[in-house]
Amino acid sequence: MAIEPLAIGVCSWSLQVKSIPELKTLLERLGINVVQIACGDPHHAAWEEGDELPAKAKEAGFEMVGAMLGFPGEDYTTPQTIKEIGGFGNPATRGERLERLQWALDRTVAFGLSDLMLHAGFIPEPDDPDRKPFLDTLAKVSDLAKAKNVTIAFETGQETADLLRLTLDELRCPNLKVNFDPANMILYDKGDPLRAVEILAPDIRSVHVKDAIKTKVPGTWGEEVPLGQGEVNIKKFIQTLKKVGYRGPLCIEREVGNQEERMRDVAHGIRYLQECLAE
Repeated sequence: MAIEPLAIGVCSWSLQVKSIPELKTLLERLGINVVQIACGDPHHAAWEEGDELPAKAKEAGFEMVGAMLGFPGEDYTTPQTIKEIGGFGNPATRGERLERLQWALDRTVAFGLSDLMLHAGFIPEPDDPDRKPFLDTLAKVSDLAKAKNVTIAFETGQETADLLRLTLDELRCPNLKVNFDPANMILYDKGDPLRAVEILAPDIRSVHVKDAIKTKVPGTWGEEVPLGQGEVNIKKFIQTLKKVGYRGPLCIEREVGNQEERMRDVAHGIRYLQECLAE
């Protein structure tokens, strides 16, 4: 079944589910059928189905629009901790994380999907001596994904839009794209998300819809808030996505609160996005 343009969905890990039946039940409560699904890892979700997850997910009847990979050992306590250990940033863990990527690519294919999202890690600036080894690693990511006919979408936020644009242009790998998260740009203090949409427009493959307030204390996180209550300007964000020609799904991500609080905030987000899309 084809997904409608700008279909509203949710990220499975936002609902803190541990099984496919639980996910299906909560999607029905929310009144939506579109989901970006966690591959299964310590950060995003540990599924009870184990190796049977892809088959059980395909049997469930909801529409999956991409898979998400988080790496074991990633620590989001502070911006500094994730900078040191996130994605492919640490040379010491690049080999094992490429192996984990291979596992996630196989699982993505088993889901019947062609899109896998992940955080690349903090991309080094052009004058950083680690930039070439880092980009060489991303080129390997591209090669591994290409062999499986999978597109990799790097999630925004851990670098400025200008640096990500420069990096994608330098890599010139057609299967490396962007999973755009406007709130991450505010949480990591990496610039205006609306300007970033314009810069990254040709490569925006998928979107996390999330809102946030910028930190007042450098080196600490900003605050993630329900849609429409932060500094993203969600209505203008949706308008900007439409303007640049984005027609993919809009997957709400909420990473704060217990399950019922998240369900409440996602339900609010669905209603809010419906209003935005109707304007």
